[in-house]
Amino acid sequence: MLGSFIWVLLGGLFAGQMAARLKLPALLGMVLAGMVLGPQVGNLIGPELLLAADGLRTVAVMVILMKAGLGLDWEKLAQQGSVAVRLGFLPAACEAIAVAFAAMWLFQFDFFTGLLLGCVVGAESPAVIVPGMLRLKRLGWGVKKGIPDAILLGSALSDVLLLLVFSLLLAFLSQGETAGLSLFGAVTLSSLQLLPFQVIVQVVLGVVLGGIAARLLVVVLAARQWTNNQVQETLVAAACALLLVVVATNLPIFSGYLAVMAAGFFVTQLSAPLARRLREGFNSLWVVAEIILFVLLGASIQISVLENVLLVGLLLLAIGTLGGRSLGWYLATAGSNWTRCERLFLLPGNSAKATVQAAIGAIPLAQGVAGGEVILAIAALSILVTAPLGAWAIPTFAPRLLERGVVDPTKVAIAQQTVLLAVVETLTTARPVLTKAAELARRNDADVVVLRLASLSTAQDSSAQTNHSESQQLAVLIQEGLADIRHRTITSQGSNPTEIIHIAKEINASEIVIGKQGRGALSASHPLIGITARTVIEISTLPVIAVDDLA
Repeated sequence: MLGSFIWVLLGGLFAGQMAARLKLPALLGMVLAGMVLGPQVGNLIGPELLLAADGLRTVAVMVILMKAGLGLDWEKLAQQGSVAVRLGFLPAACEAIAVAFAAMWLFQFDFFTGLLLGCVVGAESPAVIVPGMLRLKRLGWGVKKGIPDAILLGSALSDVLLLLVFSLLLAFLSQGETAGLSLFGAVTLSSLQLLPFQVIVQVVLGVVLGGIAARLLVVVLAARQWTNNQVQETLVAAACALLLVVVATNLPIFSGYLAVMAAGFFVTQLSAPLARRLREGFNSLWVVAEIILFVLLGASIQISVLENVLLVGLLLLAIGTLGGRSLGWYLATAGSNWTRCERLFLLPGNSAKATVQAAIGAIPLAQGVAGGEVILAIAALSILVTAPLGAWAIPTFAPRLLERGVVDPTKVAIAQQTVLLAVVETLTTARPVLTKAAELARRNDADVVVLRLASLSTAQDSSAQTNHSESQQLAVLIQEGLADIRHRTITSQGSNPTEIIHIAKEINASEIVIGKQGRGALSASHPLIGITARTVIEISTLPVIAVDDLA
């Protein structure tokens, strides 16, 4: 099993990186790695790990749903609340019904078997949609109207609906009957009649239990401070979220996944500092969880079952998405303030399938439902087609179809690489400037770009030999001061402050570190600071740290 884990982690990581370098979604590489490593091709993943795949996928989905909850914005949800609720029911329902009728035509299914297939195909993938929407929130696309928040909530609600209908239809098709409920010994309600009440109960209890879990987390982690660091806080929160999923599995009266998202959302409302720390912690967890999720997803795909349904399966998926789901999107956004382009964004932003299909696609076949092998094949095909397509389309079409707004850093983690520009004018300045830059870099996990001005010598006519000697001394100082920091050195002509600012913007620096005195003349109004440093401070729109090189 340990060997299998090594194959999964390293194979998934490098396959994802290769896909990213080819400008493809990283998850496509991970899924393909799983298919190659899995029992269908390489058989390098042991049966022990494959047996544990469902549990590992559950953990990974828990992580991404907790990230989703921690990134939800109450103000935006209130603004788009009705649209979010409609997105949770109408697109999924319309797609499931469209797929049902298409399956009756293409596969000669009866309506209920076709609807069972529709529930499998119509479920949306949190593993693709949640990271995509959180990325849009970090970049500001659609945040003004709360479009990513509405899609996130709608996706969670739609899975609640379709999973309930799937369970109802599965019981009916495999057992020939469905359970009912007798009221007062006289009125008996069938499972179909109970479905609206089940949906309401699952949603309400999921939200309530998520709120209770969030309150407990805030008391334990923020008020009582029973943990010592961010890692421990994240582990406690992850264990609590996983407990909600496990309890929901054994006591299916509420949606465990919705409860996890609600817990993250309520933590944000109750304690913003705790939510910020948990966002950072769950971002780290997702790095590993994403690899495990998509590699095992690829390993579970039955390649052999795709042969006979490839073309007709693609037609069915097109009918469901372009026909049924598009109608649902139109009805869900009717009367809202969404523009035509924003409605069109739902096609790439709200169509991906992956995790739910992997979890339930094989169940009808295992239960002996007629047509189960076709349902499994279509589920596998929907993963291979829509998951990478959705992961690619969300960042590609968002800038074309959505309006960019101001990012709220209190609601979502803004992931960006910090770069510091360390300006070295003289050898005297070099050591304190590099020491300060290294201190800041360690504190913020930043990169350092050392800007070496053309001549370090204080003499006006330095010889080539002197310049070479100074360059060697500077290289030694850089190696000593930035030994544990990612860094590179660039050279600029002269000490023109405008050039320094231009280079800072070019490398996307967040701060500039420069020596106070430098080699230029001192400022008349500020005799302890040189002209270069003084001018950089005056004209720079970036923070500038002037280091005392006499200290």
